Amino acid sequence: MKQRFIGGIEVGAVGLGAMPLSIEGRPDEERAVATVHAALDAGVTLVDTADSYHPPGEEPGAGELLVARALAAYGGGARDRVLVATKGGRGRTPDGGWTVDGRPAHLHRAAQASARRLGVEAIGLYQLHKPDPAVPYAESLGALRELLDAGTIRLAGISNVDTAQILLAREILGDRLASVQNRYSPAVRDSEPELRLCAELGLAFLPWSPLGGISRSSLDGTSPQAPDPRFAAFHRVARDRGVSPQCVALAWSLSRSPAVLPIPGASRPATARDSASSAALTLTPEELRLLGP
Repeated sequence: MKQRFIGGIEVGAVGLGAMPLSIEGRPDEERAVATVHAALDAGVTLVDTADSYHPPGEEPGAGELLVARALAAYGGGARDRVLVATKGGRGRTPDGGWTVDGRPAHLHRAAQASARRLGVEAIGLYQLHKPDPAVPYAESLGALRELLDAGTIRLAGISNVDTAQILLAREILGDRLASVQNRYSPAVRDSEPELRLCAELGLAFLPWSPLGGISRSSLDGTSPQAPDPRFAAFHRVARDRGVSPQCVALAWSLSRSPAVLPIPGASRPATARDSASSAALTLTPEELRLLGP
């Protein structure tokens, strides 16, 4: 697989978003582990999870424990070769909602608990999941700096942020700020300013939900919604290339900037393999014009 960089660490250009493996609707353990293994077989060396990826009503960390078990079962030093990125600062409510907690004391406890679940002395990439409106962002970032200084985490990342928050994080964390994870896809492009800033600063940009609904679009009339014209173009290119529309969407994402490392979710081995294959798909200038700016 083509390689890209996060904080000087070389990883496969397409990662694996492990959220679908551990929240409500998750597959059974056997299929979940097989999905991670299929991604690793295809060259994926970045796996993204979070302590809040667990079904409502359960204890935090189901996703981290699943990733740790999958890497241990894969063998061959996978734990050392794979960059595991996790996140702290969010939680779940019993009814399935999401909470935010950016208090420094909470982040310290959360990071230490994540390291224990992952079975590592230091977390490869630890990301502040979302700014907490009740806590000054500089204070939450200060907790990341303290975790870096203590050796609890090796690299720091931030998520769901704007350009001003990226600049503040760079001021506080310096070159130990490695990545930004925002929503970005063919259908949702409002993080273009953040992507451009990441490219300027040498930060990795990790789009979450990089398919943006394209996996649910249909051109055969069976979809309850009218086909989106943007998705129609992706389907057209996919037919011409003999690949899936999802693969085209990820190749489009990779074409946006060398800073981009998409982390599509998967809950089946075939889906993980298909997503990974997008790293080998180079779109032509004509195809990129068809897919839109």
